[in-house]
Amino acid sequence: MSDAISDINVNNTKARIIAFYLPQYHPITENNEWWGKGFTEWTNVGRAKPLFKGHYQPRVPADLGYYDLRIAEIREEQAIMAKNAGIYGFCYWHYWFGNGKRLLEKPFNEVLDSGKPEYPFCLGWANESWEAKVWNANDVIKNKVLIEQKYPGKADNEIHFYQLLKAFKDNRYITVDKKPIFLIYKPELYKNIDLFIKEWNELAVKNGIDSGLYFVAHTSSFINYDLLIKCGFNAVTVNPISRVINHYNTLQFLKIYNILRRLIFGPCYKKLTVIKYSDAINYFINLNEDSLDNVIPTIIPNWDHSPRSGKNGLILIDSTPKLFEKCVNNALQCVRYKPHENKIIFLKSWNEWAEGNYIEPDIIFGHQYLDVIKNIIFHKNIF
Repeated sequence: MSDAISDINVNNTKARIIAFYLPQYHPITENNEWWGKGFTEWTNVGRAKPLFKGHYQPRVPADLGYYDLRIAEIREEQAIMAKNAGIYGFCYWHYWFGNGKRLLEKPFNEVLDSGKPEYPFCLGWANESWEAKVWNANDVIKNKVLIEQKYPGKADNEIHFYQLLKAFKDNRYITVDKKPIFLIYKPELYKNIDLFIKEWNELAVKNGIDSGLYFVAHTSSFINYDLLIKCGFNAVTVNPISRVINHYNTLQFLKIYNILRRLIFGPCYKKLTVIKYSDAINYFINLNEDSLDNVIPTIIPNWDHSPRSGKNGLILIDSTPKLFEKCVNNALQCVRYKPHENKIIFLKSWNEWAEGNYIEPDIIFGHQYLDVIKNIIFHKNIF
């Protein structure tokens, strides 16, 4: 396997920026049944409303419009746009619920089978149940499980591996020291994750991937670092939004602010937290933690979950390309002295429009966020 398909030389680049890529921009049978015929992520994006003065909603895509990922030309345009901006590759979210059940696999399978676009990729297993929020008459939220994430055991693990073997052997697949990267979104949900890693590494060697796989744990706190490495993960990445939440939950002033907001706007806003991006940016990256060779920093242009969750959850406000530049530079400082193969940064995300963390052009900022990465990776010398 080789990364030669990319024009960015691993040994010379400041970092390999890998953007998380959401495939839920095409209808599937299950979403039609759960949410109505024709549902895609654009359904949530298009019906979003501003919840307070100055709230940037709805978000409207620019260059590519409300696209359908079944169209090969769209996937090609995305790759060209990302590559020109200095983004090294995509990490496609992969959904395997156990017992052979997959969802949203069509866009990636077409990328794999067609050989197009000729752009590096890896996979991230989004290993969690899908749930819907249901409100009762007393405004109490309950979770309704739409599809449950299951871990049936060794036989299912083997079937899962062979479903992805063709991808692991593709010359576009992103590697670290010849090991294909495989990220697991919530490793703590898998009770026997250490056995899973052991089984997959054995299957990898058996099938000609002599170095095994490069397992990356996505986690909500660096506190889990030692345990995850002990379980067999090669690297860890900490969710920057979790870092922000963990910090602000300890601050009394934010609790008072939330109480005042509830008094002003009503009890329906009791779970909505609003934080300035300029404040949150201080907690996305931790220089001491993210500078370790086996820790991968994550950059994020913004966050606004309200198109999915309504008047609940976290919203970052007043993000600008200039502030995002600070975020990118902070991450680059963390990878500065790492071995070339470990100079990796995750970008959250390429196209998570309903979470407000996308870097595709919108009608307000156009290519400005992409240009931040382009200017830093290709031109600016920050060291």
